[in-house]
Amino acid sequence: MKVKPLADRVIVKLEKNESKTAGGIIIPDTAQEKTQTGLVVEVGDDTEVIKVKAGQKVMYDKYAGTAIKLEGVEHLILKMSDIVAVIEE
Repeated sequence: MKVKPLADRVIVKLEKNESKTAGGIIIPDTAQEKTQTGLVVEVGDDTEVIKVKAGQKVMYDKYAGTAIKLEGVEHLILKMSDIVAVIEE
């Protein structure tokens, strides 16, 4: 299934949290805080507002977006205003 966001929206693939501490303690998914970074996979058509491109790693507001599953993988549909930073490595 192919999903194309409209206007100033962006589809972001969520990153998984590390499930083990440095000391080797395994943290269950229910106790982990929701991740706030992800990889942009698709952008809308409002080129004046959208400042990110597919392939960039971004940080977004904690409770932003609409959660969807594409081919069994969790994604978020975010407004550009919910993206707070681009992470450069």
